[in-house]
Amino acid sequence: MNFKLYGFAFALALTGCKTALINTSSSDSNSATASEPALSLDSLPQLAELPYTLTPCEAEIKDNETLAYSDVWLRVKSQLNFEIPDNRRVRAQKNWYSKHPEYMKRVTARAAPYLFDIVEELEKNNMPLELALLPIVESAFDPFAYSHGRASGMWQFIPGTGKNFGLEQNWWYDGRRDVYLSTRAAIRYLKSLHKRFDGDWLHALAAYNSGQGNVSKAIKRNKRRGKPTDFWSLKLPRETKAYVPKLLALSEMLAEAKAEEGLWTPVDNLPYFGRVATESQIDLSLAAALADISMNDFYQLNPGFNQWATAPKGPHYILLPVDKIDQFTENLAKIPANQRISFKKYTIKSGDSLIKIAKKFGTTVQLLKDNNQIRNNSIRAGKSLLIPVASKARDQYHKSAQQRLVARQNTKRSGRKITYYVKAGDSIWDISRKFKVNMRALAKWNNMAPTDPIKVGQKLVVWSKQPEQFASLSTANKKTKKIYYKVRSGDSLARIADKFKVSLASVKKWNKSAGAKKYLQPGDSLTLYVDITRQF
Repeated sequence: MNFKLYGFAFALALTGCKTALINTSSSDSNSATASEPALSLDSLPQLAELPYTLTPCEAEIKDNETLAYSDVWLRVKSQLNFEIPDNRRVRAQKNWYSKHPEYMKRVTARAAPYLFDIVEELEKNNMPLELALLPIVESAFDPFAYSHGRASGMWQFIPGTGKNFGLEQNWWYDGRRDVYLSTRAAIRYLKSLHKRFDGDWLHALAAYNSGQGNVSKAIKRNKRRGKPTDFWSLKLPRETKAYVPKLLALSEMLAEAKAEEGLWTPVDNLPYFGRVATESQIDLSLAAALADISMNDFYQLNPGFNQWATAPKGPHYILLPVDKIDQFTENLAKIPANQRISFKKYTIKSGDSLIKIAKKFGTTVQLLKDNNQIRNNSIRAGKSLLIPVASKARDQYHKSAQQRLVARQNTKRSGRKITYYVKAGDSIWDISRKFKVNMRALAKWNNMAPTDPIKVGQKLVVWSKQPEQFASLSTANKKTKKIYYKVRSGDSLARIADKFKVSLASVKKWNKSAGAKKYLQPGDSLTLYVDITRQF
């Protein structure tokens, strides 16, 4: 990068601004001079929310200053404005980061593909660049991060908040992990919180972590008691009390950073990726091949995809390194939309159901129905179905939801590995107590949160430090079987539940259509999950 060229451009900008200031002294203040850039109408509301606004001349200087940096961290450093208090809570966080230099180097290096885009969006929205450090606190810049509170992605949206800010979540795709859309959603959310808390960024950040309800209640509580309502005086969750100081500590560390320390791994001040429209569903392996990048590099930019392909109904966009976009676009144009997904012809067998077939091929019932023009759930043995399938072996899509789970469950930990299959009435809490392990640890071993729902028959991995005591539990548990029961004359759901030693609620859950009926009919078929060790 030619610093002399940028320096010359910056000097010209300063000279032009001086001329503009002199010329505008006798002109209408509402009209722009020839040397001033036009202001976007879209920027005016955001500018009004800031404690200061830039004149057109100052904006021009700022744009040229931005060009003068080869490293995005230096670009952020030059615009840090938060006042950092010298208090115990900030010092404690700063000490932790300072004592873990390898962590800092690793995390700041992980930011490389995403940081330029984040900073660009923050600047477009006139937001403080301290917020570019927030993903370090939230997720260590890991777009696959998943917390015990069900927060996901680089910006750690919980499901409800993600949906409120337009981040779709379904079997195929989780917008909370979409690094492009989640960044824009996070900025909108932070901006709304900043406005909600009357321009107090510390309150807004606390609310981003713990919810605006908690922060509002804490403020009202202090007002009633005649106490100060600044962030440092509020009674908030312990995590939130550390959360804001973490960001402030990082900001102060960046402001004081020296190149020789090497804590802030340099990130080129250039776009890393671009957003490309595919116009249709596409196999992820094919997309990577068309762009001539590895699956690992593809997932680094596209962590939102849960399965082996983009979602049938969109979003039909992927992110690619900027130097691969032209190649991808040219190659994609040569492949018709109906050839971007592979299909397998499957002949329906006796006893098959759409649910069973979908599970076998790693797809959904709805997709089977859509691709085969099936209106209800009825299928006939001997007929054929067209089933969308991955073009590569499943383990090639190593960051799909299923493969991430496999990798997590296969990670070696201390203790004895026990495979447990969820039984009717189980909860994560019940299972953790049964094996005397921490509930959060159990959830983490299985790539989930403690509050995530579990299903009968679901495989869980438990790492127990008491192997002999629980070996029999694991063995016995594997005796849970799925059976089909044909209703006899005089049967009722309650009687069947009692007969097989399962709860009535479970029987209704497994057989929703039967549960909705007033009476069972002889010959009706029910699905049951029973522990055969209890059938005596």
